[in-house]
Amino acid sequence: MIAAILEWLRSSDTWSGDSGLGARIIEHLWYSLLAVALASLIAIPLGLWVGHTGRARWLVSVANSLRAVPTLGLLFAMALWLGPKIQSDLAFLIPSIIVLVILVIPPILSGVYAGVEAVDPATRDAARGMGMRGLEVVRQVEIPNALPLILSGLRSAFLQVIATATVAAYIGLGGLGRYLIDGIKTGDYVSTAGGAVVVSVLALLVDGLLALVQRAVVSPGLTVDSTRASRTRSRRRGMSAVDAEVASNGEPSRSEPVLPETNRRIPS
Repeated sequence: MIAAILEWLRSSDTWSGDSGLGARIIEHLWYSLLAVALASLIAIPLGLWVGHTGRARWLVSVANSLRAVPTLGLLFAMALWLGPKIQSDLAFLIPSIIVLVILVIPPILSGVYAGVEAVDPATRDAARGMGMRGLEVVRQVEIPNALPLILSGLRSAFLQVIATATVAAYIGLGGLGRYLIDGIKTGDYVSTAGGAVVVSVLALLVDGLLALVQRAVVSPGLTVDSTRASRTRSRRRGMSAVDAEVASNGEPSRSEPVLPETNRRIPS
């Protein structure tokens, strides 16, 4: 099977034409980018407002509860409800995009809210003491300090939407989901598996690209400060220093060992 998948990926017939792999990848990315862009227009301002004011925090909980909604079932319901009301090809596109937007709002909203809410209150007070008003504090203080978590939420959103945009093929749209749906229907399991591999690789490539963007735009000092804050909060909850580092970074730190009982650093 692996050899057959590799041969399918290398074949010129696979990549040629309007329904070739190159065209399907572009369609898939278009659906994903459109969904994340629309979700960002909703979730980022809302997350900034909730995190800045501390009001309506229940909206974040409601958004996170949307993760439990079955995507495919919601897609069929949306298509049956909106499809007959739209007299164009948009009858297939609009329900799919709405479902994908609902899917990616929670990670974006949670990332923005958590980033803004975690800004040190002393930093906000200092900004206000310098004469900054509400929007100036948000724009010049809270957003720059919250940027690591904001970008992490966007990365999570892209991973989810790229992996899930395949469902659009169920109601007649294109994208990489065509290989999965059509392959299963016709018994062509090589193209089905090949399409799944391409979706996985595409998600990883986009996540890697966004990781490079995050590294380029986020100040190293913010990353260090957020890691230390995460370790401190986790130790207060009873976690070890190494577990806290793994929770924040994904790997233990070897450069700054901490004595677990004394909170003193080993002298260099």
